[in-house]
Amino acid sequence: MPSNSPSALPVQPPRRQSRARLRAGAITASLAAVGILAGTGSAQAAPARTGAAHHTGPLRCQGKGVDPTALIRYRSDIVIKAPLRTVFALQTDVERWPSWQAPVLSAKRLDSGPLRKGSQFRWTTPAPATPTTPDTTLEITSTVRQLRPGDCVRWSGPAIGDGLRIDEGVHVWTFTKVEGGVRVQTEETWTGAQVEADVPTATAILGAGLEQWLRELKATAEARGGGPCA
Repeated sequence: MPSNSPSALPVQPPRRQSRARLRAGAITASLAAVGILAGTGSAQAAPARTGAAHHTGPLRCQGKGVDPTALIRYRSDIVIKAPLRTVFALQTDVERWPSWQAPVLSAKRLDSGPLRKGSQFRWTTPAPATPTTPDTTLEITSTVRQLRPGDCVRWSGPAIGDGLRIDEGVHVWTFTKVEGGVRVQTEETWTGAQVEADVPTATAILGAGLEQWLRELKATAEARGGGPCA
């Protein structure tokens, strides 16, 4: 975990709180619509769209992957019909995430310059209520652990909200040119006593969030285009 983990969340203005609740509600509705969340809490994770045999092991960036011991993990991928430079630039311009990712309420770099190893950023996102945790807004402090331009990025850090804590999330993204575009693969793990108290529900929420992230990355990158995909 980063040494500068936030000790307390700033009080949000009423308008932002309302916006966070609306987005948390939208996430919950999305989960329910695909049958991920059940009222009893016996949720099952949606299958990762891993496609085919090109997935032979955990995703890695410069030799490092997600937490191999984590109980909560999800992996998926998508093909984006846009140039690699467009996709990678969009993903690593973290302060602009709120402009194209509906669940990201805010994002702030804690350093300057291009995103690189050691860079930190703080961002907020709603977390829907579950049978064991309340509806809240998570503040996430992420530290970039590995980054290879145009190829991969890996970050990790804690997520803290009112009544909910994820001790550490580890997130890996890889970007590969394929015919007609870029294959974006992502894998994430969570650890922490609160989320591990209901692994199926936590996994379902993680999976739904990553699937939405991939869809919105694809839609935004393809809308921007900017040149040949190859």
